[in-house]
Amino acid sequence: MTAFPSHRQKGAVLLVALVMLLVLTLLAVSSMRSVTLETRITANRSQSVQLVNVAEAGLREAEFRFYGPGNLADKLNAKAANCNTSNTLKSNGLNKPCLLAIVNDKLQDFVETPQDIDSSFLDSGSSGGLVWMPYRGTDPANTTAPSGSHTAQWNSMLAGQSQTAAVNAEYGMALEGQGTYFYLNNAKATPKEGQSGGVTYVQSSHANIYLGLNN
Repeated sequence: MTAFPSHRQKGAVLLVALVMLLVLTLLAVSSMRSVTLETRITANRSQSVQLVNVAEAGLREAEFRFYGPGNLADKLNAKAANCNTSNTLKSNGLNKPCLLAIVNDKLQDFVETPQDIDSSFLDSGSSGGLVWMPYRGTDPANTTAPSGSHTAQWNSMLAGQSQTAAVNAEYGMALEGQGTYFYLNNAKATPKEGQSGGVTYVQSSHANIYLGLNN
């Protein structure tokens, strides 16, 4: 076996090992940063989907309030008394919506920026109630708002050329509540305490055909 003189050993192996170790460390750090970023993106996406689902659940309750022929006057006229936490779902199906009367010059703002809706959007005849109703679902047996999770709120308004206009109604029949009426529903979902993310807003529209107060 040949022994290398000590003066020829300059530490090249150690230098190469340190360089390789540095390269591996950089690759590991880069991989960790990539995984962390992907984890955050996935978490944010999951949070966003959850908030949209919760907000859409609020829309379903807003729409559900219009089902059936009962309380037709409450479905055609804004009443502050209906925008109250005591207005819960009824097992007999005679439900009342939270129908807002929006000041005419703010209708476009109402549609485009629901996040800015407050009592100043309402006309004097419908003030005094809640602007956003708490979501309770579509089960009449459930009378309390959900707790410990994302929260949803909702409201509705008559849509169309005017807030009292009926489509396809014969002359005079609109006064009896006969015709096709279009509604705009708004809902928002707020993240539960301690979770990141902003408030999510969604909107839907639907049409109901009513035969009138006397039918």
